[in-house]
Amino acid sequence: MTTVITICGSLRTGSYNAIVARSLPALAPAGMTIEGSPPIGTMPLYNADVQNEAGFPVPVMALCDAIRAADGVIIVTPEYNYSCPGVLKNAIDWVSRVPDQPFANKPVALQSASQGPLGGPRAQYHIRQMLIFLDAFTFNKPEVFIGNVKAKVDEASGELTDEPTRAIIRQQLEGFAKLIGRLGGKS
Repeated sequence: MTTVITICGSLRTGSYNAIVARSLPALAPAGMTIEGSPPIGTMPLYNADVQNEAGFPVPVMALCDAIRAADGVIIVTPEYNYSCPGVLKNAIDWVSRVPDQPFANKPVALQSASQGPLGGPRAQYHIRQMLIFLDAFTFNKPEVFIGNVKAKVDEASGELTDEPTRAIIRQQLEGFAKLIGRLGGKS
């Protein structure tokens, strides 16, 4: 069984990206389980003084432990101001400081959704840059950029309803499972 966690880059209660992340278990190939990561919104802003004086906060270590325990990670995020949301960047900044780097040699897939037509590519490109520094294995194709997401979800039920979008996500998850298998599972 392959275990994957999702990290959602949006804190909004009705987040479209959270809807996408919650839809992933039903779209996963046989043998893959997907569950949400510990919350990232409770982490303090990264500050080396906090790290040096008090160590790593509990929410940071919970995320690090979850990343280490998983065979792979899927980051599902909106794009804010041509980049990734600050809360996601903050979580990655904290995790980047931890010894025994959790992202090192870890397969990571990216997905993004936005109300605009592009679907968040610039956020994904910036995250890819960060993951290079962390020695993660970023999954390349197919990419998942969900533009005009509001028309592709049922907000009342919290479900991703657009079948072409669901199909490309299924393709990505199948390819991601193969990458995880080639890399040998947990790193």
